[in-house]
Amino acid sequence: MPPTDVGILALGGLAAGILAGLLGIGGGVLMVPLLLLFGINVDQAAATSLLAILITATTGSFQNWRMGYLQPKQVLLLAMPAIALVIVGTEVGALLAEHWRRAAFGTLLLANIYLVSFKKRVAATAQPNPISPLAARLITGSSSGFMAGLFGVGGGVIMVPLQLLLMDVGMKNAVRNSLAVISLTSLVACVHNGMKGDIVYGAGLILGLGGLVGVQISARFLPKLPEHVVSLLFRILLCILSAYVFWQAWQVYSSG
Repeated sequence: MPPTDVGILALGGLAAGILAGLLGIGGGVLMVPLLLLFGINVDQAAATSLLAILITATTGSFQNWRMGYLQPKQVLLLAMPAIALVIVGTEVGALLAEHWRRAAFGTLLLANIYLVSFKKRVAATAQPNPISPLAARLITGSSSGFMAGLFGVGGGVIMVPLQLLLMDVGMKNAVRNSLAVISLTSLVACVHNGMKGDIVYGAGLILGLGGLVGVQISARFLPKLPEHVVSLLFRILLCILSAYVFWQAWQVYSSG
């Protein structure tokens, strides 16, 4: 691989890693389009990005655990239903037209912006959460897993708002939990994709190493940021992603 390509992939991984540690997303929404520029087909790009996400999310989660910010029991209760439902979501997604699936995902991202703001208004009224903690984790994990499979994403943009809404956790803890769950779900996906032969290991490792550096930077920086700043950054990200996904949907629809 030419040095220029290696540098581009490493910088892309660095950017994805910073977003992963700061906002609790996998980074596939950045990595997949980048990999497509190198002539990799869509299935291989998605599978390869998951290898990079596995490296990035695992590194960031280990850093959060070492700093004492991670709760393994809570992560496992979120991860188990997410892993179980992600396969169901994948099968359902295969039945939908691609442009409708992307448009639905863009709509979901916009809805999540509202959910983050709605949670703040609910918290201001000091109303108790009517859902038990265990039920809240199961609903959050299964919903994010199903939608991750349905829309072909890591699930962080779904899991973070649901944690805020249903689990009464702060924004920073929601980000950390999401990143840890993504590391487990991406491991399962990588095993599956590796058996199918869809992973381009060289590109995935370069992206992952770049992401490893980026997530180290953001995981250390996250505790220093005010909660409202992290929340604002997450909502800005959702706005950008929703616009990008709607544009993708229109491109697919127009080409069909």
